[in-house]
Amino acid sequence: MARYSFFRVTFSFTFVITYGFANDTLSFPKDFLFGVSTAAYQVEGAWNISGKGISIWDRWTHDHPNLIRDGSNGDVACDTYHKYKEDVQILKNIGVAFYRFSLSWTRILPTGYPNNINQEGLNYYKNLINELLANGIEPYVTLYHWDHPDIFETMGGWTNEMMVEWISNYARVVFKELGPKIKYFITLNEPGIFCDHGYTTGIKAPGKKLGRIGQYLCVHNMLKAHARIYHIYNKEFRNQQKGQIGIVSYGVGLFPKNASDIAAVDIAFQFICGWINHPIFSQTGDYPAIMKTRIAESSKLDGFPKSILPVFSPEWVQYIKGTSDFFGINIYTSKIVETVPRINGQPWYEYSGIKKSVDPSWPKTALPDFRIVPAGFRQLLNKITTEYNRPPIFIFENGFSDSCCTYDYARISFLNSYMKEMLAAIKKDNCNVKAYTVWNLFDDFEWEYGYTLRFGLVSVDHNDPNRTRTPKLSMDWYKQVIKSRKLENS
Repeated sequence: MARYSFFRVTFSFTFVITYGFANDTLSFPKDFLFGVSTAAYQVEGAWNISGKGISIWDRWTHDHPNLIRDGSNGDVACDTYHKYKEDVQILKNIGVAFYRFSLSWTRILPTGYPNNINQEGLNYYKNLINELLANGIEPYVTLYHWDHPDIFETMGGWTNEMMVEWISNYARVVFKELGPKIKYFITLNEPGIFCDHGYTTGIKAPGKKLGRIGQYLCVHNMLKAHARIYHIYNKEFRNQQKGQIGIVSYGVGLFPKNASDIAAVDIAFQFICGWINHPIFSQTGDYPAIMKTRIAESSKLDGFPKSILPVFSPEWVQYIKGTSDFFGINIYTSKIVETVPRINGQPWYEYSGIKKSVDPSWPKTALPDFRIVPAGFRQLLNKITTEYNRPPIFIFENGFSDSCCTYDYARISFLNSYMKEMLAAIKKDNCNVKAYTVWNLFDDFEWEYGYTLRFGLVSVDHNDPNRTRTPKLSMDWYKQVIKSRKLENS
């Protein structure tokens, strides 16, 4: 049984005018939604039972344990496959409106193909969805969170355009079998990060080191896949199921190293966030013009016969444009950016012409790249709002990493400071932010870091066969925020 009553913390909220925040700026809009997130490979476990097939992460962690910080894997993880009822009670206890989780493609289609549907896998997700709904929690379902069938990777994975068809067939099965009870679908999680880490640097599964060409090709195919899935839902299922569907990208707050170098902020935004979102949310569609121009120029100077950024046909540009019902974003940190002038006859620096760094004064987290910069949260929300004509924004991941402990005051401080900036973006800047999601519900398998990083509101003892759950201070804090619908002014 989960130890929900391990401790209880009562927070006293005092609302005064401090640093420009008045009473009403610390309260949430009436229709604002709170949730928490997880991803299948990171929490489910049960990697080879009940008919599940092999994913790229099963293969990667088993073949290359030396590339995982602690040599671990997701074979058991948090064992949410067996403990989902207990976990739904934790969610109910927190009081979240929704739970964002992902599906394991190989749990539903063990071979990856739709001619072999695993009923046991479908039943698990049906049971989880029913349990959530019975407890007043909406399921927000991500179709793909970095764990496709390993068999497809032997055929090139996301560098093979056939992935568009393969994942579309999987999506159609999900819509048919699970869709009637789901009101929010997410197609793909963070294509830019996945394609960088999986096909360029190779630090995550599938571990390919293909350079920029691999990354650009991967994203190109993922955008096509997203659009295909969106249109399948739109044409075949939306009228009956009445749901919404969109994509989730990754973003960072951006600050110029030199105050006069405002162009660096916009160019960095286009290469990080616009890369995924400009084809979908802009009036013109397609990749950002600055990306196309600079990559083409740099490709030529590097000796390529044409740009290594793939080209969308006019038909694909129109097909992709508008394919999201909301703007999904994950944000954790910020960067300092500066323009690097191009030397005549040489490519742009990193093809973008922008150098990224961190301010050494920014507080650290346990993840080296993630510095604590609450103001960057507000900056990014404003940039999205102005760039894409005030779309409805769903923050699907925001969280803090440490290497311990249940008395996690630093996490509370992080969440409070970031949410305060989000409220300022909503109330002072008129950003249309609809929902906020903490990453993560549990201390889980954090990819190449294994179990050495902890993002959870709930501690999980991964040395205990029962994977005992222990609430942290931050869980009670988040519960109080949701209940009161206010932040403390500190």
